[in-house]
Amino acid sequence: MVELGSKYKIGIRRFGFFNWIGVWTLYQKEVLRFLNVWIQTIFSPLISALLFLLVLSLAIGSDRGNVLGVPFINFLAPGLIAMQVIQQSFSHSSSSFMIGKIQGNIVDILYAPLSAGEVTFAVTLAAVTRSIMIAVISIITFHLIVEIEIKHYLSLIVFTFLSSFILGALGIIAGLWAEKFDHMATVTNFVIVPLSFLSGTFYTIDRLPGFLHTISQSNPFFYMIDGFRYSFIGVADGSIMIGLIYLSVLSFIMWMIAYLLYKKGYKIKS
Repeated sequence: MVELGSKYKIGIRRFGFFNWIGVWTLYQKEVLRFLNVWIQTIFSPLISALLFLLVLSLAIGSDRGNVLGVPFINFLAPGLIAMQVIQQSFSHSSSSFMIGKIQGNIVDILYAPLSAGEVTFAVTLAAVTRSIMIAVISIITFHLIVEIEIKHYLSLIVFTFLSSFILGALGIIAGLWAEKFDHMATVTNFVIVPLSFLSGTFYTIDRLPGFLHTISQSNPFFYMIDGFRYSFIGVADGSIMIGLIYLSVLSFIMWMIAYLLYKKGYKIKS
């Protein structure tokens, strides 16, 4: 016992600066969590996007002229994919912590030899993975229906990653804050959905009145969807460079907030 006590001291990390094995294990656990119910987590968002495309194309597609120099359907399709990408990233990380607190199995993470930074990084990265999988499957499916093609691969990768990373971190914050499913529904209905519909998914923001136009220009969802759409049509509704800087800074801020809240044990430690 004396030898063990001298060899393994409580409170001292024995995994180096970063516990890669622990992070990889938690990441795998999170990925398997959504793959086990892939119909709900992967297939369902695709169906929702296709229904939006079908309804809007039948309702106004033929009566609407070109938008940003491309047919309305070509303008709409990338926006619908991007909207599902960011919403599903939020859904994954928020449900991970919310369900963990309700079912009590969040202790599996709390007792694991993982720092707050490692936990938040692994969960956020899993949310990004889910979003990327949805994006790839949706792009392939939409390509069979609509004439869309990727013109800027680098911007597609960068904006998909930044968008899903931000929403993944926001999901952790919401999951830590929420104490019941009603709280999570409040965040979704009064934050995520309004920002999504004011982001220029279905229109250019130039069509908005002055007040809403100003709000949209500061809406991070606008830059997420605009950057994603730019990758396909080659034309942006706003500034790609401003959007890139804005989302890069915001991704760091959101992850830091998630990290600090988890490190503090916000609403998970008594």
